[in-house]
Amino acid sequence: MVISPSALKRFFIGKPIASSEDAHHRLSKKIALPVFASDAISSTAYATEEILIVFLSLAAVGMTAFDNLVPISILVILLLAIVVSSYRQTIYAYPKGGGSYVVSRENLGRSPSLVAGASMLVDYILTVAVSVSAGVAAIVSAFQNLAPYRVELCVGFIVVVTLANLRGIKESGALFAPPTYLYVLSLASLIIVGLYKVYFQDLGPIDHSDAYAQELLSGQKTLTLFFFLKAFSSGAVALTGIEAVADGVPAFEKPEAKNASKTLMWMAVILGTSFLGLSMLAQKIQPIKDHEGEIKITALAQMAEQVYGGRNIFFYITQFATFGILILAANTAYADFPRLSSIIARDNFLPRQLMNRGDRLVFSNGIIFLGIAASILVISFGGIVNALIPLYAVGVFTGFTLSQFGMLVRHRKLKEPGWQLRAFFSGVGALTTFSVAGIVVVVKFTDGAWIPAVVIPTMMTIFLAVNRHYTRVRSFLRIEEGYVAPRRTHTVLVLVGSVNKGVLQAVKYAESLRPDRLLALSVVGSPEEKSKLSNDWAKYGMTVELETLNDDFRNLTDTILTHINRIDNEDSDDIITVVIPEFVTAIRSQWLHNQSALAIKARLLYRKNTVVTSVPIVIE
Repeated sequence: MVISPSALKRFFIGKPIASSEDAHHRLSKKIALPVFASDAISSTAYATEEILIVFLSLAAVGMTAFDNLVPISILVILLLAIVVSSYRQTIYAYPKGGGSYVVSRENLGRSPSLVAGASMLVDYILTVAVSVSAGVAAIVSAFQNLAPYRVELCVGFIVVVTLANLRGIKESGALFAPPTYLYVLSLASLIIVGLYKVYFQDLGPIDHSDAYAQELLSGQKTLTLFFFLKAFSSGAVALTGIEAVADGVPAFEKPEAKNASKTLMWMAVILGTSFLGLSMLAQKIQPIKDHEGEIKITALAQMAEQVYGGRNIFFYITQFATFGILILAANTAYADFPRLSSIIARDNFLPRQLMNRGDRLVFSNGIIFLGIAASILVISFGGIVNALIPLYAVGVFTGFTLSQFGMLVRHRKLKEPGWQLRAFFSGVGALTTFSVAGIVVVVKFTDGAWIPAVVIPTMMTIFLAVNRHYTRVRSFLRIEEGYVAPRRTHTVLVLVGSVNKGVLQAVKYAESLRPDRLLALSVVGSPEEKSKLSNDWAKYGMTVELETLNDDFRNLTDTILTHINRIDNEDSDDIITVVIPEFVTAIRSQWLHNQSALAIKARLLYRKNTVVTSVPIVIE
């Protein structure tokens, strides 16, 4: 039994959804929260850990690392409040979505908008890579025999999430909602139980008895400004995904802006309280990295093991919930990357294929591209989270900065009631996120922050090259005043391999076009083949002139093109239609037939003044 590609597609993707059903596939707030907020909420699983990795690096600041966890967390939460305040304004100002790109385009001009667009697209690709890598790290922490298969697991989960999103945003959202809410509940349980045990039952720090851990904890007690800022920039990855709600406003149920704004606030409250609570718990329990500089057993896993008294059912629930939300946090990028890329494509800065909606009312090409790009990134960096993090924050805070500065310009331009206060918050936000972006580039430049600093300008170059192409095409196709299409002579050329039913039908079709000149052309390999073809042509009473060409070097396509060029040189105003009789069989046996027609069509496609048409001869 042979399964057709169409049936296979229906099995994995589902039945097509009519465009008229789009309104029925919008997201309620309960579903939109896991779809658009899972990225931001899931960052609590590794943001605290990233701060510790910086502190407990070669600088060995010892116990000072844990003393600075809460202050840094408070700074990150203040930054969160500023950014959320700005994006809440963006939601109401631009309810059609687009986030940083649209805000920058409307208020700052083309170049800043392209920087914002490139930054956010890079951010979404990294979101998938980091989230999936962190999710696999959670599973490896619980089942360390899976460590050698880290990359394979990452790529496998990316494929699963890609297929889920190709089925449609509402269906994928319903699928991803339970793990998100389970993670929020398990995280709240860990924080509440942990802090209760710390303050009321004297739960102490983790017993790090090995010599390496003791060396880390007894290191020098001073902390330089450089390492403080580096740790702050690592913790600031907790803000990744904040812009997702503003990018995806059109996906919400009506009233879109109001529902999106409420979802954004829910996300901010969950993220802020969770991040602060985990940092307070980590300050008391003191998880540390291992000998290789990465945390094979994640900080969250270490805290869960300590709080719950070992690897019991509560520990495994926490790990599986963490794994679930981190894998599915990639869904935020899948919800926004295709939508943003379609907007940029509509502005003629990306290929227009990214504007196409698939069978399930999603931008399928953008989803597939995102999955491929994230897989390449995971393979390149071995699925290691802290190897990917330095790439992460540059694009995020660049987008934040341009969005908030764009809103500042908009407030000053429109001067709506109460604009001064909103402009103040936008200005403070732009200055703050710009400072953070600068800190990330400086303190993490050698750790990999230079990569997005190179990739983003490269993407802008690609944007401009695509735009130049579309501008050139529009200019060529523009109808000037007084333009009249010229009358051209029409030559039709029927390609003949042998005399059969297909060729007779092709000749009849060519005659129906009523050309100024009708020719049949055949390429033969020997005098005997030429003689037989001529006899068969006469036998069936064909009145069309038949030309035969010798193919001494067995190069069918070039021989035909040379002859067409010769016809074209006889009359430069000639339009030539090449009619190709083409046999079509079942897919399973198509490979048994010569594909020369396909090669000829591919070459003729780029030839001026030439039309190529196939007369299909379907063999049942």
